[in-house]
Amino acid sequence: MKDKIKTADEAVSVIKDGDTIMVGGFMACGTPEILMDALVKKGVKNLTIICNDAGVPGRGVGKLITNGQVKTLIASHVGLNPEVAQRMNTDVAADKLECILVPQGTLAERVRAGGAGLGGFLTPTGIGTIVAEGKEVIRVDGRDYLLEKPLKADVALLRGSVTDRFGNTTYNGTTRTFNPIMATAAEHVIVGACEIVEVGDIDPNHVVTSGIFVDTIVGGEKPWEI
Repeated sequence: MKDKIKTADEAVSVIKDGDTIMVGGFMACGTPEILMDALVKKGVKNLTIICNDAGVPGRGVGKLITNGQVKTLIASHVGLNPEVAQRMNTDVAADKLECILVPQGTLAERVRAGGAGLGGFLTPTGIGTIVAEGKEVIRVDGRDYLLEKPLKADVALLRGSVTDRFGNTTYNGTTRTFNPIMATAAEHVIVGACEIVEVGDIDPNHVVTSGIFVDTIVGGEKPWEI
């Protein structure tokens, strides 16, 4: 069996300038901080980040934004990180952040569609608002729907509570968040795990993300703390 366990620095070495990265988590709960720190250390630039939110200053995706590594942010909620608004409105081109806001349910379904190989899906959410600008409207049984396209990424960075050496992963409580669907929608998947166990130690009935989706495992992620 391939040894998937690497250091954080080795794991993020596959990430290049300009890559599209999915990051699990909800207000940084479920975000792999050990991988965020490794990305900050690596210093890659012009990243497109797909996540639920922008974290908070000094935590989660907020670390990447503070370090000027994010060119485009595709997210549902950015209000807990004031730096997003500052960078969106700056006149300094090098520091400017493009922020694409997506309704949360739509964001989750776009990621799921990317992982399932779908060409898109129809939703009434956003009809008659700025969310609909530039999107195709399709009428079904007398009701208008937006055609929302799938989202995929070069790399997904996930946070696992317990992961075995093959990559089978469980998530405790709300750390589960966007992690399971993002595991299916990226070409390369890295899990930052709180605990790494041997294959067979996790009850198959408790596995949420199958190891077939996981390329790399990094140990040392700290348990979630508010």
